[in-house]
Amino acid sequence: MRRFFLEKNSVKEGKAIIRGSEAKHIGKVLRLEVGDTLCLLDENGWEYQAAIISKSSKLVEVELLKKSPPRNGPSITVVLGQALPKAKKMDFIVQKATELGVSTIIPFFSERTIPSLDDEQLKKRRIRWKRIALEATKQCGRLVVPHIEEMLPFKEILKEWSDNYLKIILWEDEKNVKLKQVLSDNQPHQKVIILIGPEGGFTAEEVDMARQAGFKSVSLGKYILRTETVGLCLLNILQYEWGELG
Repeated sequence: MRRFFLEKNSVKEGKAIIRGSEAKHIGKVLRLEVGDTLCLLDENGWEYQAAIISKSSKLVEVELLKKSPPRNGPSITVVLGQALPKAKKMDFIVQKATELGVSTIIPFFSERTIPSLDDEQLKKRRIRWKRIALEATKQCGRLVVPHIEEMLPFKEILKEWSDNYLKIILWEDEKNVKLKQVLSDNQPHQKVIILIGPEGGFTAEEVDMARQAGFKSVSLGKYILRTETVGLCLLNILQYEWGELG
């Protein structure tokens, strides 16, 4: 049975309304009709068996027949802070990070961030990234769509992370601390936030700010990876060490 995702607060009194791209996919692509059954998931991972009771070009109304509690969630929570890269690299990062089990993606501006976007452009980008995350979630079989946060300045992303988080900033100029060492010294860890710089990397001043906020600056070794590669590499390693891979 195909799975579809419910928007927040769309369930009420045993029924639910499906809108947007999900409704379009149900009605125009799959051509499902009144009486056909669906599997639905909400933002918390609750699963519903539902039957279509009405449909139009813009929305589908369903009756909820059965509700099941979330299955076991991911064993680790990983937050990816990604400096906004050039062109459409962020689309790729969102898609692949979703497939690799990221919980939250926070795009941010740093000193060497190249794209300059106004509020309207940022709003449209975020809508697209959320759509990409949704499609990637459906494709890979995840139960919960990762959160795509609003764009932040670098200083803001350093704030308010509790001591329960292992806080990592990747820096190619770090000579003394390797990722393997940090993971070995801190395992197992259930919550991790990682910060990835733009094409030009972080400045030394930004790394110092992050250290003062409790982040550990680490290196992946002698190779310098692209901004669209390095975060995914680290996600893969974390999922292998502490998560669902392997």
